[in-house]
Amino acid sequence: MTSPQRFERLLLTGAAGGLGKMLRERLKPHARVLRVSDRAPLGDSGPGEEVLQCDLADKAAVLGLVEGVDAVAHFGGISLETSFDPILQSNIVGVFNLYEAVRRHGVKRVVFASSNHVTGFYKVTDRLHADVPVRPDGLYGVSKCFGENLSRFYFDRYGIETVCLRIGSSFPEVRDRRMLSTFLSYDDLVELVRCSLFAPRAGHTIVYGFSDNADKWWDNGKAEHLGFRPRDSADVQRARVESQAPPPRADDPAALYQGGAFVKVGPFDD
Repeated sequence: MTSPQRFERLLLTGAAGGLGKMLRERLKPHARVLRVSDRAPLGDSGPGEEVLQCDLADKAAVLGLVEGVDAVAHFGGISLETSFDPILQSNIVGVFNLYEAVRRHGVKRVVFASSNHVTGFYKVTDRLHADVPVRPDGLYGVSKCFGENLSRFYFDRYGIETVCLRIGSSFPEVRDRRMLSTFLSYDDLVELVRCSLFAPRAGHTIVYGFSDNADKWWDNGKAEHLGFRPRDSADVQRARVESQAPPPRADDPAALYQGGAFVKVGPFDD
């Protein structure tokens, strides 16, 4: 089924990752050609696809990757806490290379997969909007802060619009008690990406990616112009989750802070 809103060529980076594999199939209606990329093998191209293997840290390769595309859904890079050098290459050098390629090729819309971990050291009792100061819970969160700030610079200097998705926890089902607040269903993520790609006015927008969960940490009032309305909720899975996972200790940092276990990971020896 063809979407009424459709790009000629849309680039999806990180297409071999957990979310990328799902988006590879579900973004196809929104482009005549979906160009998919990752440094990991992606297999053969399917109908309506172009497959380009690319390391984001390779500036020349990224410049070629972006040539001829109308918009970018950037889900590439490292998505877990680890030592600094791989995060540096994938999430900092890589995102710089992407925005330079976007600038040089005249692309005007990017959807950037940021993370809730840019604000992971706020407590679970806090309610956050898009303009709160960042409080990353690790080096991964720091790298996403860099990406958000870089995209802001490229908007202010060059007019390249970006929607930064501070994704909560996007999985097929709720896995633990924390996800009763952070859960983002696949359907809601796809809709959030669609709204971010096609909103008439994006500017530089930060939006938290979560479904219509009763336990809310985040406020998307500053992103109303995107038109995103989540339809799913973690609450239909609450009974199962609470029966399977005992309440955490009150003094456990993973229960006190929104970043969960990320606040306790590391340090790493390079």
